[in-house]
Amino acid sequence: MATQTAKKQLEKGKMSATTAKTGKPSPSSYAFAEVFTALRGILSPYEGRLITRGTDPGYYYLESLEPTYKDRPMFFAAVRAGKNYVSYHLMPVYASPELNQKLSPELKKRMQGKACFNFTVVDAPLFKELAEVTKAGYKIFKERGWL
Repeated sequence: MATQTAKKQLEKGKMSATTAKTGKPSPSSYAFAEVFTALRGILSPYEGRLITRGTDPGYYYLESLEPTYKDRPMFFAAVRAGKNYVSYHLMPVYASPELNQKLSPELKKRMQGKACFNFTVVDAPLFKELAEVTKAGYKIFKERGWL
């Protein structure tokens, strides 16, 4: 079980979720913490407009303020630190095929499934593209009344 200190270090980008849970750092712990922090930063502009969830170390997500689908909040995006990579989940990519069609081949190589992108290191050009896709996805979801 993670200690309060481990949780704080993870939130500051100094430790991976695995390290926080086990207390044993892996070789990629610090790199993953940097990736987690960078990806979480992509979502920071939306924190006031969406509800922040995810109290577990290494897991952070945003959802709509009000129930919009089957009396439940709409999931928007998440960042999750895993054992082998950090995942960035973006629901608008799944719900809006036009966003998926605009993704660069490099970003598509990072896709696993329909709305998940996996990273092991910070990749500034791809993170910039991901931020632009996130912004476009927010706009689409807002126009549809889902957020």
